[in-house]
Amino acid sequence: MTASTPTSPGVHQIAPDRPLHWLWQGMTDFRRCPFPGLVHGFLMWAFGVTLLTLFGQRFWLLAGALSGFLLVAPLLATGLYAVSRELRAGRKVVLATALRQWTPNHPALMRFGVLLALAGTGWVLTSAALITLMAPAPVNSPGDFLRVVVLAREGWLFELWLLLGALLAAPVFASSVVSIPLLLDQRVTLLTAVLTSWRVVLQQPGTMAIWAGLLMGLTVLALLPLMVGLIPVMPVLAHASWHAYTDLVERPKAAA
Repeated sequence: MTASTPTSPGVHQIAPDRPLHWLWQGMTDFRRCPFPGLVHGFLMWAFGVTLLTLFGQRFWLLAGALSGFLLVAPLLATGLYAVSRELRAGRKVVLATALRQWTPNHPALMRFGVLLALAGTGWVLTSAALITLMAPAPVNSPGDFLRVVVLAREGWLFELWLLLGALLAAPVFASSVVSIPLLLDQRVTLLTAVLTSWRVVLQQPGTMAIWAGLLMGLTVLALLPLMVGLIPVMPVLAHASWHAYTDLVERPKAAA
């Protein structure tokens, strides 16, 4: 364990294969208490379908809206972090366990949510501007995006789009990978939570890159069949993210 300041939780060094264990623990929590996860997953799916309905013929905007939506997804899973915490402590869990986290009792979480929303909005606007200004033809459907942007023989629009997305997603991931469950679980400031999250990533970048790849890969797979996969995948990833936090960050002995 690395040294820590009195106001900053310690960070644990972990084995590179731990992300697979977090996924297994996430599936176990989902099986033990499926209803809160299904509610959260259904709401995320419904929101995704709403985006698809509103912007399905304006894919230049939909591409950014969906990826921006995923930037704030860790915050939307706050209630499921609480479910995993209660399961770990051996306490009874009901839907209200998750819903209670949406009351305005966590101002730091609310501030972080605003920051994530601003980051997501910034990416939506950037993505839309990039595609509309640089695409050689209108992009109004997924087929247009595939033909005009992804498979274009000339230009580097798709590569530039991916690069800009990665430049935004990487710091958002580093800032949020453990900060949201940390804010839920311990009395720390928003700055402390974000800096702790960055320490986790900087001290073991390989392992956290594996975790980021698993999160992104499973989320992309969940989006493919009309986003129905979000209903089971989202809660599993949320529960797994709680176990990632408990593995990576030192908790008070009373809470461990």
